[in-house]
Amino acid sequence: MASAGNEEGEFGLQIAPMLDVMFVLLLFFMVSAGQVVKDAELGVVIPSQGSSTQTASNPPITLAITDDGSVSFNGAPEGTPDDHFLSDLRDKLDAAVQFSSDQAVIIAPGREVAFDRVVNVLDACAHAKVRVLSFRLPSKH
Repeated sequence: MASAGNEEGEFGLQIAPMLDVMFVLLLFFMVSAGQVVKDAELGVVIPSQGSSTQTASNPPITLAITDDGSVSFNGAPEGTPDDHFLSDLRDKLDAAVQFSSDQAVIIAPGREVAFDRVVNVLDACAHAKVRVLSFRLPSKH
C-alpha cells in the first residue's frame, strides 16, 4: 500500500510545492504593485467669499468664450474659432501680467462651448503665468 509517510510512519513536509506557491504569490504582488496609479493633487488656493485682491485701478480681465468658440478680451474680439493657439490673446495676457503680477482673469464660457476651447484659453493663461484665475458660470435661460 502506498502512503505519503516514510518507513517509520512519519509524514514529511513537501517543500517544493510550497515554494512554487510562494514564488507565484511574490510574482503576483510585484506585478500588481507596479501598476498602482498615483493620484496627483493641484495646489489650488480658493479665496474666501469676503476677500478681494483687486482694486479699482486693477479690474479683473474677462475672457468670454462664445458657443461658436470665439474669444473676447474684455469685450474686444481676440480669437477666432479656428485659432487654437490664441497668440494675440497670449500677448495681451503677457502684457497684463507683466504690468501686475496678481492680475485676476475671469473665464466666462458659454453654455455650449466645447471643452477643448476652454482648455485652449487655459493654456493661454498658463503661458502668461496668470496666478489669479476664476470661472464665471453661464447664466440660465
